[in-house]
Amino acid sequence: MMNILNKKFRIKAFILFALLVITVQTINAQQYLLLSDAIKTGLQNYQSIKAKQDYIKSSQALVKNTRNEYLPNVLAGIQQAYGTVNSQFGPLSGYGAAGVASSGPVFANQSWNAAFGATYLVNTNWEVYSFGRLTSEIKLSQAQVTKDSADLVQEEFIQSVKISGAYLNLLIAQRLIENADSNLIRAESVQQSVLARTKSGLNAGVDSSIANADVSSARLTLITANDNAQQVSNQLIQLLNADASGNYLLDTTFFKMIPTQTNTTVDVTNNPQVKFYQTRIDQSKQATSYLKKSILPGVNLFGIYQTRASGFDDNYTPSVAGAYTENYFNGINPTRSNYALGFSLSWNILSIKKVKEQANAQNFLTQAYQNEYDLISTQLKDESVFADQRIMNSMQSYHEVPTELKAASDAYLQKSVLYKNGLSTIVDLQQAMYALNKAETDASIAYINVWQALLLKAAATGDFNLFLNQVR
Repeated sequence: MMNILNKKFRIKAFILFALLVITVQTINAQQYLLLSDAIKTGLQNYQSIKAKQDYIKSSQALVKNTRNEYLPNVLAGIQQAYGTVNSQFGPLSGYGAAGVASSGPVFANQSWNAAFGATYLVNTNWEVYSFGRLTSEIKLSQAQVTKDSADLVQEEFIQSVKISGAYLNLLIAQRLIENADSNLIRAESVQQSVLARTKSGLNAGVDSSIANADVSSARLTLITANDNAQQVSNQLIQLLNADASGNYLLDTTFFKMIPTQTNTTVDVTNNPQVKFYQTRIDQSKQATSYLKKSILPGVNLFGIYQTRASGFDDNYTPSVAGAYTENYFNGINPTRSNYALGFSLSWNILSIKKVKEQANAQNFLTQAYQNEYDLISTQLKDESVFADQRIMNSMQSYHEVPTELKAASDAYLQKSVLYKNGLSTIVDLQQAMYALNKAETDASIAYINVWQALLLKAAATGDFNLFLNQVR
């Protein structure tokens, strides 16, 4: 007898150990994910944010390039050639591009005397003063950096709000699975009780049909809840740019507490979205300023130094045709130099007419940006007011659901006891079970609704810390 008991004990111990191992493995397969970690992961991985970061780097490089335009142009050239120096009186023109050539004395006939020659050149041109045109161009490039930076902040802000919303949606979706599973357990319990009483003749056969229908309905509800959770989970995974096979275990403290702070002093004008629209207006105004200054003249300093070498002697003429050498080193040794220094003032007078219409077009673009700025500002102000109303309504629901849940729990307990004792009908028990399931769902949603309302308030005002500082 003792051996049999020991054997049964060992079997139970083995089963419990196996269940424990399976449970631990399941928990390890799930990744515990806090909302703050989810936001951090999303901001690090999401491709659109990486793209915005690259846009900023590109704009910063263009600012450096614009500053470098103030540097002078310095050209240096070396040319060494071998050929003849025949010349002829008469008109000529270059084909394609202008050419520079050296000419020698005029011979009566073609001469094939050839020698080496060389030219060494340094040319410097510097627009030393542009009447503010270059400064305006630098400011325009900097305005692009400011706009791209604001665009990045806006993208990070919007992404954070989206991740938070998806996180809360997945939380409630997972809780609805738990509620559906609890409802299924209750339905199956009722089904077993009904079947037992039906077989014993204490209940009518129709009760078992109703109980079977309730179990099927509860299973369908559970399937729907699982499908919804999978869809919401996929949305969160996409926002995190994470592995689609990930199974996340979320922070359930959202169902145990509500926000303690729901008001903010941050004005809508500080919303990253509004700031981005403002930078578009500022950049457009700067572009208009640059266009107006682009018609101004420029003062240029220039300097040229040139030295030449030739294998032909200074007395090379038709009468002294042998005064040249074909020696390479003698031909490329510089012997004559020239230089020129000066300044110039250049102004394209007809550009005034061209730039005028460009400036008008840019002004219309600024007005369009201003209208879009006014639109987004108005929308966010309206959303902020709506968020306050939603916070108030969700807080009222939060305070009301405990009463509903307690009443529904008491009613279900009462009806189930009465039914088991033959003092109530299956319909009464069914209604009590439906009421309890709805109360559990309302209780779960009530908590999340408060957090979602707070998130809406943070998204409208731009004060995301109002939400983030109250979560883990």
